[in-house]
This record gives sequence, structure tokens and C-alpha cells, in this order.
Amino acid sequence: MIDIFITPVSFFWFLVTLKITLFWVYLWQLKEYHIWRFIDHFRTHKGKKVLVGIFPVTRYALWLLFLVSPTRVVATYGLLLAYVAESVAFLLAVAKNNVKKPVPTIKTLSLTSLLSIISFAFWYASLSLNILWYGFVFSLATFSILQPMIVSLVILLVQPFFVVGRSTILKKAKDKMSQHKNVTVIGITGSYGKTSTKEFLTTILSQKFNVVSTPEHKNSEIGIAQTILNNLTSQHEIFIVEMGSYNKGGIKLLCDMVKPSIGMVTGVNQQHLATFRSMENLLSAEGGMELVESLPKNGLIILNGDNTYCLDLYKKIYLLTGEGVRKKLYTLKKDKVDSDIWTEDVVVHQNYISFIAKSKEKEMAHVNVSVLGRQNVQNMLGAILVAKELGMSIEEITKACKNIKQEQAGITLKKGIYGINVIDSSYSSNPDGVAADLDYLNIFKGKKIVVVPCLIELGNKSSEIHRKIGKKIAEVCDLAIITTKDYFEDIKKGAMEYGMKEDNMLLCEKPGEIFSTITTLCKQGDAVLLEGRVPNELIKLLNKKTEQTF
Repeated sequence: MIDIFITPVSFFWFLVTLKITLFWVYLWQLKEYHIWRFIDHFRTHKGKKVLVGIFPVTRYALWLLFLVSPTRVVATYGLLLAYVAESVAFLLAVAKNNVKKPVPTIKTLSLTSLLSIISFAFWYASLSLNILWYGFVFSLATFSILQPMIVSLVILLVQPFFVVGRSTILKKAKDKMSQHKNVTVIGITGSYGKTSTKEFLTTILSQKFNVVSTPEHKNSEIGIAQTILNNLTSQHEIFIVEMGSYNKGGIKLLCDMVKPSIGMVTGVNQQHLATFRSMENLLSAEGGMELVESLPKNGLIILNGDNTYCLDLYKKIYLLTGEGVRKKLYTLKKDKVDSDIWTEDVVVHQNYISFIAKSKEKEMAHVNVSVLGRQNVQNMLGAILVAKELGMSIEEITKACKNIKQEQAGITLKKGIYGINVIDSSYSSNPDGVAADLDYLNIFKGKKIVVVPCLIELGNKSSEIHRKIGKKIAEVCDLAIITTKDYFEDIKKGAMEYGMKEDNMLLCEKPGEIFSTITTLCKQGDAVLLEGRVPNELIKLLNKKTEQTF
């Protein structure tokens, strides 16, 4: 009897095992192997579905059926059919290039290989040790149920080896930095605005200096170390480092490696509060205190004066550093804070922003930049202030601003299907970013729709923040499509308090249904904001007619 089941069960079991391995390695990589971020994921509706989706629940049920069934034939055939169904779903996802799999790195390839060897060894041992056919099948079923825990346990057990390897890379990077004492290092941190500000500053400074910066969103210790080892040369005059962290002490570690002489905090909010575990820890790292304390006595810290947390830090500079570190502020207006640079006559157009920048030194410049949204006026100001401090004239800065591209701001506008304006701000999201993007959406005529998931890692502030988001949505939008369930009721409550009809608040996770709703309700000239991590399939569907950028 065992020969009847060995080949088909084994074949489809291996496919399912590969799928599970790829997904769980992908999830750990997505959460940057940070255990608190990983655990927090399972507090979300999407995280819970991972454990109680149709395929896992089917495996649990059939495993229990093995225990109670007198013949076990029904359970075996049921398990075979379940493996076939999951394998077909997996292969279809592969064909559509829609498999959730880790980005190939030495670490993920090593983990995937090790886990595949463990899976094969278990299969071979089960085949060798089980004389009865149902014992073999029951062993495979047990492994499938335990596999998420096995993958996670293996990752945690081998993590110390990767930590040793990481430490070696960090030491090499630190040693190389010590040989480049003439390079000016600018460290940029904050809860939001880091990447855009870094991109703007890189473009501006490159007009006059030889500049290298951390690429894309690589702001962890390994990403920064790799940039140092692979990209930094003796020809570079300025190194711009985007700094990210999820725990207290993380920014200090980065500062110890790169030794910034100029620091910048772009803005602070409750994003990632769940992973920091307390606001005190968040303010220490992402909030800029560790960056300030790491600056040399002749260093400079530049802060967003429109942000409450940054202003609090500004007031504490002397207590943290004594008289050694200089401090500067940038603000949209000068009516509340004695800022060093501010704006007047801000105008947000559909495909660019314009404003007048004024400084304490009575300099003034009219700036036009091809980026979207008022929030990028603030990010531009911070970059301009740093460039001024490094000796660039206002004329040089405004000339360099013409080279900044829309994509550098993390939000783009395209003409999508049926002439619908598609605003893509889908890389990531935070409370301030959502509000800013909704303000940008509000300048469009016609119908306005937002597609947004609930935000994550906000800790005990989640409900309050989502109600505020709901109110902002009601202020701007005709329709909101929320793609995750976690705080949908809070968003809806906030929106309805502001007067939005309940029927205009939709909960929908399926890209095809969202696309159908949008294309049914929208016509040429209407606008759709894709905010946060919305499905890639939806983005492709909405942009499939043209990829022309405004």
C-alpha cells in the first residue's frame, strides 16, 4: 500500500514544503530578522491569516483526522488532494511571478538551502523508519504543520553565525571609514522623510561635490557597510548616510561606524512604536538623540522645526552635548519658531511644487522642483539648508534643484487606464505621510479615491491614529478602499464622524475587485491615490494602458 502513496504524496509535499520555506524566509527578511517586528506581524489580520488560512487549516484538520480515523485512508487521500491544490496554487503564482519569496542574498540562499536539506533529511528518515504507509504520510503531515516553527527556529539558531559575519563586515567598513578622514559624513534619521531628503540632498550637492550616498532604502548597518566597502572611494568628498533602526542603540551603532559631522532629523512620529516598545526608545534612536550625542564638538545638527519631537530635541541640545554642537532649524513658516530657513508663497501643482526660500542671512530664492506634495517642500528645505552650510550658493542650489526627478520623492503621478490620474505612493506609509498625500490628492478636480492598508507597528496609538486618518479621508475623498481589516472600523468611525457615508468606506483585499470598483466609478480626470503597501497587481492593472510620467 505504501508504494501507492509514496510518489504522489512525496512530490506534492516537496512543492508545498518549498512554498512554505520561501514564504517564511521572505517574512523574516521583510522584518529584517527583527524578532519584535516579526511577532508584531501576527497581531495584524494579514498575519493571522498566515496561520489560519485555508491551506493551513486544511492541514490541521487532516492531521487530526489521522488520529481519529480507524483506516486513515480518507485522511491520506484528503491530504494528497490538499497538497495537489496547494501545489497548483503555488505553480500558478510562480507562472504569474507572484510568489512571496526572499530577495536573493548570501543569507537567504544559505537559509533556503539549509532548510531544504532539513526537509529532505526528514522525508528520507520518515520513509526509512515507517514500515506502515500511514505512518509515513502522518510524519509528512506533522512536518508541514510544524514547518513555520522549524523555519523560525533554524533562523534564530543560525543567527549568531550571521551576526559574527555581520560584525566582520561592520569592522571592515569602520576600518575603511577611518582611512577616509577627509570625507564629510552627513547622517539623516527620522520616522519619515529620510529617503526623499537624502535623494534631494544627493542631487543638490552633486552639482558641486563628488558625492556618494546609501542607495534606495538601504539604511541598516549592513546596507551602509556595503555602501562603504563597495562604493566609497578616495575621490568622494561627501558621504550621505540614511540611518534606520528598530531598537534603542541602533543609530549609535551606525554613528560609531560612519562618524557623521552633520546630522539631520527629518521628522518623528509613532511609526515603529511597536518595535521600539516605548516612545523613550524611539526618541533615543529614530528620534535623533543618539545622532546628536555622536556628533563631534564642531558638528552640526539640522532639525525639522515643524515637528514637535524635533523641537523638543532642539531645546535639549545643550544638555546633551554642551556648547560644542551647533543647531539649525528649517520650517515652512517663520511665525512660530526662529528658524534658519523658511518658505513663502508655497504652491502645490499637480506635477511640481514651487516656493520662495528665505534665510536668516536675508538670502531669497524661487524654487521650482518636479516633485509632488507639500511634504516635499519641507524635505527640500532641509536639503537646501544642509547645502548652504556646506558652502553652496542659493544660485547653485536652485540650479541643482532642476535635476531632481519625481521618483526621488517616493510619490509619482501617471496617466492610468481610461485617463485616470494614478498617484503612486505605495512603497511605505506612516501617519504624517498619509495626511500629506491626502492633501496632495485634494488638489485634483473630479472624483477622488484612496486605496490604503491599515498602518502597522504603531503600538497602543494605533486606534487613535487610524481614527484621525479616517477623518482626513472624509475631508478629501469621495471613496476609500481599505485593503486590510485590522483597524478598518477605527478608520470608518473617524470618517463617519466627519460626515462620510458608511457606503463610501469599503473593505476589500482582492486587487481585481478593487480595480473593478475604481474603473466602474472613475472617468478621465478623476484621481486615485495608492497609499502604502497596496498589491502590485493593482498598480499594474491601473497603469497597464500607459507608463507615461507627467
